[in-house]
Amino acid sequence: MASAERKPLLLEFEKPLAELEERIIQIRELAEENDVDVTDEIRQLESRALQLRQEIFSGLSPSQRLQVARHPRRPSTLDFIQAISDEWMELHGDRGGFDDPALVGGVARLNGRPIVMLGHQKGRDTKDNVARNFGQASPGGYRKAMRLMDHADRFGMPIITLINTPGAWAGLDAERLGQGEAIAFNLREMFRLNVPIICVVIGEGGSGGALGIGVGDRLLMFEHSVYYVASPEACAAILWRDAAKASQAAEALKITASDLQQLGIVDDILPEPVGGAHADPLKTTEILKEALLKHLDELSQMTGQQRRELRYQKFRAIGIFSEISA
Repeated sequence: MASAERKPLLLEFEKPLAELEERIIQIRELAEENDVDVTDEIRQLESRALQLRQEIFSGLSPSQRLQVARHPRRPSTLDFIQAISDEWMELHGDRGGFDDPALVGGVARLNGRPIVMLGHQKGRDTKDNVARNFGQASPGGYRKAMRLMDHADRFGMPIITLINTPGAWAGLDAERLGQGEAIAFNLREMFRLNVPIICVVIGEGGSGGALGIGVGDRLLMFEHSVYYVASPEACAAILWRDAAKASQAAEALKITASDLQQLGIVDDILPEPVGGAHADPLKTTEILKEALLKHLDELSQMTGQQRRELRYQKFRAIGIFSEISA
């Protein structure tokens, strides 16, 4: 069982690389069995494998980046929180009778600084995903998040939100319990908070489910994460009534970090190790922590009023465009 769990989960575009790496392993084993020195050949093949990996991951299409963002072994919100914080205490409940496991949060220390961290939590396997509702938060989840953010504002603690959801829970019970109102309330209330707010898309940032904890002074995205108003599959089904055109929709939606930075939505793109965040979680964690500390230091130099104005102007500018008449 342990060896099966360590077996890498391959994405379709990674198969040529996997075949080359398997070939390297076979040659090394044969050389050891026959006591043959193939050091130079192995070195050349390993260099080629590294070059191929870099070529593959430097030229990913939007739909391929979406696959990387959804990788089941990509570091989760709790992985990042526990890795970068000195201390961490999870807090539960929305004080309305619900505690949503799809949206977690609590108080922590980052390099000795008290902060509040919260975010969407997906599962690792089917059982865990069902328990976490695949990272799709309920109204109670967004109300819990707002309770924690109010707590942070009251005690002067910066807020860090980690976004990783395909969207808010769209079930009948979610509508009955006020999903739209809960998200809209968070959007309004996050604009009034005085403390620094940094939002990071660590995987998948889907629609209003992401925006419910996504109003901040700075929006950061990992290199292979995605942020969209509707999933490419949903967009293709709506526009062309054909979910198979999801790749075409992914191109049109401008869901990648580089696209969104050009549109003025993303403030900073965090590089990922070659192969994606799941290829080297420790390195990815170091990158995130360094970026958070840098942006916290910058935002801490501002007054609460300056941060609120920055936040307001940032979101007012989103969606502005000009047309040139023929």
